[in-house]
Amino acid sequence: MKGYLHLENGETFTGELAKTSAKQNVGGEIVFFTGMTGYQEVLTDPSYKDQIIVFTYPLIGNYGINKEDFESKKPHVSAVVVYESKTSKYHYEANYSLEEYLKKWDIPLIKHVDTRAVVKRIRRQGTMGATIATEAAVVNPLKEGKQIQAVSVEQFETIGEGKRHVVLMDFGFKKSILDSLLEKDCKVTIAPYNTTKEQIEALKPDGVVLSNGPGDPVQMNPQLSHLKEIVSSYPTLGICMGHQLIGLTFGALTKKLTFGHRGANQPVIDLKTKRVVMTSQNHSYVVDEQSLENTELQVRFKNVNDKSVEGLAHKKLPVISVQYHPEAHPGPSESNYIFDEFLTLMKEAGREKAYA
Repeated sequence: MKGYLHLENGETFTGELAKTSAKQNVGGEIVFFTGMTGYQEVLTDPSYKDQIIVFTYPLIGNYGINKEDFESKKPHVSAVVVYESKTSKYHYEANYSLEEYLKKWDIPLIKHVDTRAVVKRIRRQGTMGATIATEAAVVNPLKEGKQIQAVSVEQFETIGEGKRHVVLMDFGFKKSILDSLLEKDCKVTIAPYNTTKEQIEALKPDGVVLSNGPGDPVQMNPQLSHLKEIVSSYPTLGICMGHQLIGLTFGALTKKLTFGHRGANQPVIDLKTKRVVMTSQNHSYVVDEQSLENTELQVRFKNVNDKSVEGLAHKKLPVISVQYHPEAHPGPSESNYIFDEFLTLMKEAGREKAYA
């Protein structure tokens, strides 16, 4: 069936709608992902909630979908745009083809689209609203929503029996963050996005992780006072959205990038070690470096390409944050030493309590 990708700037791209969904018109914010692999992790990453994802690699789906590489229980993207998708699967662990998986969840897929041209528009004009439709002249404006509330857990859940107890505040967490903490011998309690300090205290954790999540971080403004109490009381690691929330919590501002960072090849320099690592990223917003001037936060990591802030450290408190994904699913894993630093912060805080 012929399909149309309508951009908010008035342009339309023609393609073919695969038989993965009965939906007629689907809108969302259109973004692109530059990785050659990792489409399964991208589809199920809650940070992509309500977004239309354009895959820049020309062939998507050749190794299918397996049972192990999900980042959450279901896909969160609004729709998928590709140049070409494989209807079959070529991997011994594959359980579904890409199109079979999208059909299971009623997610539209439009293929044979000039994805190179679409990405050029996004790079020049920024992320924008878009609609995938069966009609040649339909554009739905982008609707900003409260995506974090839509993806966060509603109940507390504790997993593992490790030596250190970590509360993972869920703003749309990826399963690979949980897995990374479990691999570091942590017991993890997943907590709703609006958890209070009193609820955290009752859990008696050694540390707190603020997870990734979708949308604009200012949607969490009503919770910032609670977050400041929590972050000021426990060793804390912020990842992606969690990093941005740490910035907002201590008085910094955030801003939206023109087209964001999405892919598995973003170079980041650690200003403490002077080491450059390749990182996996997925975000539209960053902490505004100029707004850090009158705060107790300092820049720890920077993007080598555009010099944007990629991580923070508090000058007095055991608080660190990264804009990228150290759990690296998909992507390189050379930045996962951040989890070890977080463990060190918890251990040092434990010694302080022991000798108090």
